[in-house]
Amino acid sequence: MREILPVAAAWVRTGRPFAIATVVGVSGSAPRPVGSSMVVSDAGAFGNVSGGCVEAAVYERCLHAVVTGAVSVESYGYSDGDALAAGLTCGGTVDVLVRPVSPHSAAAAEIALLAERDAAGHPARFRLSTAGPTCGIGTVETVDVPGRAADADEIVVEVGAPPRLILVGAVEFAVALARLGGALGHRVVVVDPRDVFANPARFPGADVVVDWPDRYLAATSLDDRTAICVLSHDPRLDVPALRVALASPADYVGAMGSRTTHDDRLHRLREAGVAEADLGRLRSPIGLDLGGSSAAETALSIIAEIVADRRGGSGARLSSLAGPIHAATREPAVVRRVASSVPASAVACASVPSPTTRP
Repeated sequence: MREILPVAAAWVRTGRPFAIATVVGVSGSAPRPVGSSMVVSDAGAFGNVSGGCVEAAVYERCLHAVVTGAVSVESYGYSDGDALAAGLTCGGTVDVLVRPVSPHSAAAAEIALLAERDAAGHPARFRLSTAGPTCGIGTVETVDVPGRAADADEIVVEVGAPPRLILVGAVEFAVALARLGGALGHRVVVVDPRDVFANPARFPGADVVVDWPDRYLAATSLDDRTAICVLSHDPRLDVPALRVALASPADYVGAMGSRTTHDDRLHRLREAGVAEADLGRLRSPIGLDLGGSSAAETALSIIAEIVADRRGGSGARLSSLAGPIHAATREPAVVRRVASSVPASAVACASVPSPTTRP
């Protein structure tokens, strides 16, 4: 849902009527998780709910909702009679809720607020009813207040707190990785004590911090949605930063270097008192074996390993594996399914210095 918020908020500001389609239920092999959304108006369509399988049918339903003001939920799946026209040929089923957003409505105000909180990085919950008389009604909640127990038929989407990607060392690999990490929705932070390299102009869209990495990491609240990539190739930066990172809840810690560098780094980390259990968390040499060599290809291998770790993927070729492509893995951190399944049939609803010293 975060992907469509800027467009939807812009339409709210200009008073343009539109509709939002949101995945509210998934079963089997489906390409998009619960919470995935698409917005449609006379200006076009943005976002997606299935990766292309049913977008045309959902687009038409959205246009109908704009005209009629009707809220509806419909299932799309391979077993449907019109599967070839609008179904999921991958074999799964998705339940899609379509709701209109008219100018100056409560729904428009809710979208504007959600987009504002997301853009400002203020965590918020969006609770969307998927059945009954409140079907299609959403509410925005702050996450600093405990939420009420979820009803049987609703989804909860969290925005305003994207996963973080912290890059230690403002090297050329970091430039490519910052760009790719940002494209995947991460809040990217680059930290390096050398201000000549830690130049914000090199890292558009990222937060650039001129400081010793270990000091920055120790003063930052790290959580299990934080990936830390140590790219600096300098033990004066690497070892202290890794000592802090490996003791933190960060869900991914990787370090760049050859196998010789890795062995030397492990020796230094043990001398620094890092426990063997923490050393076992270290992804080094960093990244998956893609055979690439350029900065961009290396960045791709690193971000691929982060995704594989977070989603429980093997990193193997899909063509060499059996079974469903979308295997049961940990759900995305930004979306939690908290409802029972929506009825399978359609349901109509009511409305170059060297860091030799440090301060």
